[in-house]
Amino acid sequence: MNIEDIEVKRELRVVFMGTPDFSVPVLDALIKNYKVKAVVTQPDKQVGRSGRIAKPPVKILAQENDILVIQLNNIKEQYQEIIDLDPDLIVTCAYGQILPKELLDYPKFGCINVHASLLPKLRGGAPIHRAIIEGHSKSGITIMYMAPGMDDGDIISQKEVEITDIDTASTLHDKLSKLGSELLIETLPSIIDGTNKRIPQELSKVTYAPIIKPNDEKIDFSKTSREIYNQIRGLNSFPGAYFMLDGKRFKVWESIIVDEYFPTNLDGEIVKIYKEGIGVKTHNGVIVLTVIQPEGKSRMKSKDYLNGLKESLVGKIIG
Repeated sequence: MNIEDIEVKRELRVVFMGTPDFSVPVLDALIKNYKVKAVVTQPDKQVGRSGRIAKPPVKILAQENDILVIQLNNIKEQYQEIIDLDPDLIVTCAYGQILPKELLDYPKFGCINVHASLLPKLRGGAPIHRAIIEGHSKSGITIMYMAPGMDDGDIISQKEVEITDIDTASTLHDKLSKLGSELLIETLPSIIDGTNKRIPQELSKVTYAPIIKPNDEKIDFSKTSREIYNQIRGLNSFPGAYFMLDGKRFKVWESIIVDEYFPTNLDGEIVKIYKEGIGVKTHNGVIVLTVIQPEGKSRMKSKDYLNGLKESLVGKIIG
């Protein structure tokens, strides 16, 4: 890197916008390579029954580095505070609010987003969960220009990662967070010197990844074993898939598929207790629930839960 490049990095006014854990490695990489003038994040929130106030993870990192933190309830009405910082570049990563056009149009080098999918696939708020739930074999990071629509800006760069058969939303989250920080730092020099690509998204290939809602969490045992297996992985470690048994909610954190079929039993019926856990009839076979969390208790291996029961579960219908 020559002296002119160093000077550009030193003088560049960067504003970062993000909120959750996923954004932290991206912000950390920016701090180590550029002068971050401010971090914009969501307001602190109450969590748990105690009502404890929790700071967004990026706020904690920003304060550790003596960086100005701005927390806005409604950026569409409060964006002027950011414009007053006169940013040359805005970098967003899982910020959580849609930016107004006035803010998108302001920075000299634009507003850049780090998105956790291979756009145009999986636009929206839950691309990591949906990639696993839908059974994708790969995911990745897209660095893109932001536009007024949802994740519909031009693509600048992309890198992909494999989704293995044992990946969960948690493990894929960590892979993509690290990849996002690396790809952003690789891509920014081309954005600053104007040599970057700008590739419009192919509308015919657009798919969506809406945020996870409560009805996405309940297991439907009339689906195939593979669909249920992917759902359980895709909701691990948050918010968790679940089923109901005797009026109580049980979360499921891990499962395996076994090559066995019970044609005369009902979908959702507990058909067999395996050494690994609870075998439940699905549309095309059996899924064994190996790690569960009974309502009001900690997660545990299913065999440990079964050891504490006085009655057999075989024959019961869950759903």
